Amino acid sequence: MQLVVARVGRAHGIKGEVTVEVRTDEPELRLGPGAVLLTDPASAGPLTIETGRVHSGRLLLRFAGVRDRNAAEALRNTLLIAEVDPDETPEDPDEYYDHQLMDLDVVTTEGAEVGRITEISHLPSQDLFVVERPDGTEVMIPFVEEIVVEIDLEEQRAVIDPPPGLIDDRAEVASARDAEDGSADGGEDTTGAGA
Repeated sequence: MQLVVARVGRAHGIKGEVTVEVRTDEPELRLGPGAVLLTDPASAGPLTIETGRVHSGRLLLRFAGVRDRNAAEALRNTLLIAEVDPDETPEDPDEYYDHQLMDLDVVTTEGAEVGRITEISHLPSQDLFVVERPDGTEVMIPFVEEIVVEIDLEEQRAVIDPPPGLIDDRAEVASARDAEDGSADGGEDTTGAGA
């Protein structure tokens, strides 16, 4: 199985180093010296990592055969791809590779079917499951402990406990004023669509 682990950025210095945008949780394993990576476009590789170091918070890599700034700049925007055993799992039992989560059935804690994971979107603040519902629409579910309560790879399902409004449009609008007077007809429209 092939996983994108980084994207080559701009050249750094004049000796063939490049900055890389890391796209793996295990850069020390996937982007260490001696690693041989496939590329997209395929014509740029395969590339063997000679050295790696962190400079000003960015990972810098040098590849075998890339000796000057021009050769390094020619690799800009190239995706670096690692071959991974499909049965390999991350060391942390609460972490998963994207390919393990793809196509999992998503159900609520009550057993209601939500849909199937078709994509994992990696955002700076959190990851999202893009779930295709049975009717063809999509819903995005934050991959956080409070919502995704169980991943069962053997049963091929993700169990979620969604807050109101996440997967349906039946969110309850609570108003402190309603709670105080104990009535739902307090004289004011809680939807804000007054006359």
